[in-house]
Amino acid sequence: MYLHHLHLPGLTSYLRASAIQSRPVRVLLDFKALPDRAKRKTPLPSPTLLTFQTPPTYTCGRREIGRLSAAQIAYLQTEGKAEFHEALRGGQTTFHGPGQLIAYLVRSLEARPSSPSNHVRLLETAVIDTCSKYGITGFTTENPGVWTSPEKKIASVGVHLRRYITSHGIGLNIATDLSWFDRIVACGLVGKKATSFEEEGVLGKDVVEVANVFASSVAASLPGSVEVKTVTEKEVNDSIRLG
Repeated sequence: MYLHHLHLPGLTSYLRASAIQSRPVRVLLDFKALPDRAKRKTPLPSPTLLTFQTPPTYTCGRREIGRLSAAQIAYLQTEGKAEFHEALRGGQTTFHGPGQLIAYLVRSLEARPSSPSNHVRLLETAVIDTCSKYGITGFTTENPGVWTSPEKKIASVGVHLRRYITSHGIGLNIATDLSWFDRIVACGLVGKKATSFEEEGVLGKDVVEVANVFASSVAASLPGSVEVKTVTEKEVNDSIRLG
């Protein structure tokens, strides 16, 4: 089985990335809707990993949709310096921006039966493994995400599940301007703060490099024998059968 990895170069708007993510989600939903006889003749679409960076952007999770006031949203938008969008993922308000690796993993949990909690653990394990490749010790706590100390969070995790098809994923700080997190209580955790590769003393690493390492870690965490296969945006948008 392949893990199709699409990395979007440069900065990609949150809305554009969400639109690209919706394509493999739709392919899996369409597969689920096939009659059983057709499913037996049609290979299950491979999981897709979408990695990218955004311009400065705040997103809130589904529990906060419609609950932020106009004044709160304007405060986050920082006089037009940042975007704000509501998201269907779990979790609360967080920040995405340059120097942060965002990774969305789209897969069917019914392919090899798995639970939503196991899927979250898979993402966290892949983040921890990626951090270890750069000499950073990450771990999980009773709070979501990956941490480097009880007070410092290096990666947020927020997923969406529809008919056992996953979307959204993680935000891992590489060279992120952490001052953007000062405007929020990140993920609703009072007294905690964000950290990054740079803050942990790992300098000069770019998001593209870390994205490839993370893709390999995800493939190693998925059940079965999985190989990373780099794909293009056109292939994802056209939903070509890539194997």
